[in-house]
Amino acid sequence: MREMTLQSNFFFFSIIIFTSYVCTVLAVVTVGAHDEVSNVPINNRGDFPTGFVFGAGSSAYQIEGAAFEDGRKPSIWDTFTHAGKMVDKGTGDVTSDQYHHYKEDVKLMYEMGLDAYRFSISWSRLIPDGRGAVNPKGLTYYNNLINELVSYGIEPHVTLCHNDNPQFLQDEYGGYLRTNEDFAEYADVCFKEFGDRVKNWITFNEPNIQTFTGNDLGIFPPGRCSYPFGRNCSMGNSTTEPYLGAHNLLLAHAAAVKLYRDKYQGTQRGQIGITILSYWVEPRTKSLKDIAAAQRMLDFHLGWFLDPLVYGDYPATMKKIVGSRLPLLTENDSKLVKGSYDFIGLNHYLVFYVEDLPRTSTEYGSDYILDMSVMQSFSKSARVKGGPSLPINSWALQKLLEYIRMKYKNPAVSVHENGYPTFGGNWSDAQTMNDTGRIEFLQSYIGSVLLAMRSGSDVRGYFVWSFMDCFELIDGYRSHYGLYAVDFNDASRKRYPRRSAHWFSSFLGKIKRRDEVSSYLSSE
Repeated sequence: MREMTLQSNFFFFSIIIFTSYVCTVLAVVTVGAHDEVSNVPINNRGDFPTGFVFGAGSSAYQIEGAAFEDGRKPSIWDTFTHAGKMVDKGTGDVTSDQYHHYKEDVKLMYEMGLDAYRFSISWSRLIPDGRGAVNPKGLTYYNNLINELVSYGIEPHVTLCHNDNPQFLQDEYGGYLRTNEDFAEYADVCFKEFGDRVKNWITFNEPNIQTFTGNDLGIFPPGRCSYPFGRNCSMGNSTTEPYLGAHNLLLAHAAAVKLYRDKYQGTQRGQIGITILSYWVEPRTKSLKDIAAAQRMLDFHLGWFLDPLVYGDYPATMKKIVGSRLPLLTENDSKLVKGSYDFIGLNHYLVFYVEDLPRTSTEYGSDYILDMSVMQSFSKSARVKGGPSLPINSWALQKLLEYIRMKYKNPAVSVHENGYPTFGGNWSDAQTMNDTGRIEFLQSYIGSVLLAMRSGSDVRGYFVWSFMDCFELIDGYRSHYGLYAVDFNDASRKRYPRRSAHWFSSFLGKIKRRDEVSSYLSSE
């Protein structure tokens, strides 16, 4: 097992517990409060207002395959997986092979009744070196995929960077550890080439976890950390790099938004935002210290990005604790960042119960985890049937949405990821295919979205993770989130609908929205 500090070890497993068999062997503290399951009666999409978007998602490295075809060069994920750093030694070299099966996949989406498909563009496929010449074959692929979606009336919701920065830029200057113009230039190409059809742009996916896992613990690419905070890394500084990297991602996001608004939004009439990993946090007890600890974790987890986006500065809690290790948002930075979103995307899976942990520092300093100074535990929850699984704590999604409504001026939000894993087995395994647990999970969480909307939250969409099985960034091919199963032992990567695919199709098919989807097409 990886060498980490006790706190880093616990927090890391807190992250991966929902996607690996570790959840069956870890000893975690459980508590009983708030273990109820939301039971809002959801019959069909007609319970939601006209215009609400239902979709499913993926990302380039996780689903495309064709990693070494048609001019694509490595991303930091290629380098990381080829170094054997995944628990199952898997890679995204072929994965679900959507690069060669996109027409088949789009047809399946249409038959399911999806309003939208959220996917990402591989920066290193479109611009292999991260800057400079555009790869014509990469450009052709994304044009073809977008055109196929549009032809079926499916909205493309496009993420510009889903944690897969070009390796060339990582080697040259440390990627997001340096402020640079390369992301804006890449975004400019995407807006120019695809913006006539893409009306929903996401700059970054989960930047609030990217630098923590990649530059503090070193368990995600680029695999940088320092002793004793992360695992065995050859370079890095866990005490400063997570904050510096996040700061530069925030500025890169804001610069891309300004570019889009100044140059494209007026004519293309689209919208742009960012997607944040969004756990919910509850105090483990009613003590004032635990209540303060829960708020502190929310500030470090959500406020790290949402406070600057909405209010123009980092949370006061972070500024006080992190001190000079937290980069300064200058007056110009603040003006650039504040309001740089048309919507906020939320990826939600888990709820943490936290208790206060007296803050300490070692002779090596303090990292993100020590700065946050909380101990996490899991609720003793109602669990769905059939082995290791995510608990159904759908009330937590409702509380998350209501918290964002009240603290962050009720921004337009979309739930960009919410899903349920099955483990082991393959497409022919009856228990894996008869995924009643996933159906129960999704139905409950969709109900919580509706409850939050009835309380006033401005929720615009809900996307299942994931449309089909793919390479999962935490544990490779050990867990499966797909509505469609993929036979990874078959060279043709044949797709098979799970029971949840039929359920979601039935849910969406009760009231068709096909005439309402992609309404901009009718005006072109």
